[in-house]
Amino acid sequence: MLKYSLGIDVSAPTLACCLSSIDFSQHVQVVATSSFANSTSGWKALHNWIAKHRKQKDIPLVCILEATGVYYEGCALYLSNAQYYVSVVLPNKSKKYMESLGLKSKNDKIDARGLARMAAEQALDQWQPMSAFFFTLRTMTRQLERLQKTKTSLSNQLHATQISIYQVGVVTRQLTSLIRTLEKQMGSLEKAIANHLMSDPDIADKVAHLCSIKGVGLTTVAVMLAETNGFALMENIPQLVSYSGYDVVEDQSGKRIGKTKISKKGNARIRKALYFPAITTVNCQVSPFYELFHRTHSKHHIKMKSYVAVQKKLLILMYTLWKKNEPYKEMVPKKEDAESGKIMQPENKIKRKFPTRGREPVGKLLHEVTISFEME
Repeated sequence: MLKYSLGIDVSAPTLACCLSSIDFSQHVQVVATSSFANSTSGWKALHNWIAKHRKQKDIPLVCILEATGVYYEGCALYLSNAQYYVSVVLPNKSKKYMESLGLKSKNDKIDARGLARMAAEQALDQWQPMSAFFFTLRTMTRQLERLQKTKTSLSNQLHATQISIYQVGVVTRQLTSLIRTLEKQMGSLEKAIANHLMSDPDIADKVAHLCSIKGVGLTTVAVMLAETNGFALMENIPQLVSYSGYDVVEDQSGKRIGKTKISKKGNARIRKALYFPAITTVNCQVSPFYELFHRTHSKHHIKMKSYVAVQKKLLILMYTLWKKNEPYKEMVPKKEDAESGKIMQPENKIKRKFPTRGREPVGKLLHEVTISFEME
């Protein structure tokens, strides 16, 4: 026998489990099936059930779950803490695999068997649980996003009410009051995010380095760190680009050449958070983003496509600065060199807004500071 594989189909109330094994001839055999409650008591019962049916303790066991919202996190964390090899796959990946097996029906039991076979036949990456610090940050940033969406919806309703042929005072007052309440909650949550980032000195320094990029604010940095577990999930730049959905997808066959576009099969929150920073860096003519925008725009004349290229470059730059723990040195041409085309030199003083710690009260969200760089 090569290894055991445990497929777990997760839902809010239950866990449908299938324990399988694969031998040297690549034959997958079902060992046992069962279902458990998706709760602490159910996870303990699952642990005992695995120990009962896993006859050969020296044979490795791989547990596989689908990333179904937040319902899988508790079980995955429990199994990981119990020293099991846990792998979490995206639902679309497991769906494509099961379709390749020719499975026409779909229920929890069939899905669990399909996942178990997938873990038996493939070498899957090990899942790493998110740290408590970045999990808290992710909860706050996602709540801030939900509040912003609600505020936008209410603002649209208020606008429609105000331009209607008949004014309804009670509706206008209620919508106005709700919007003000949301604005207060958003402001309070933004301060909480800043305080949380500044609570760790090392992280606060790195956040300040990322905020030294003109156009990148604290909220953008918070989303980047929250959605990537402080970039701990990423081992290299191509993995980060793919995780964020910025990887390029080609459509070519023989002489036919289709459109080239990004996959968008990644974290949409990262792409959304980088939208306005990319526009700001171009409008403020920040190098090298300004040059990248115009160079790509001159080829295809599609502004949004060029902004996407700037977003991708911003993401890679933030990842690099975080790993190297360095501030951004903007390349600014001197006035006399701008016309002559000489090589740009780093600007020795750049004003940026980012959270500081120590001198100022923690309650302040943003402070204006000046970073000095030595001329190379």
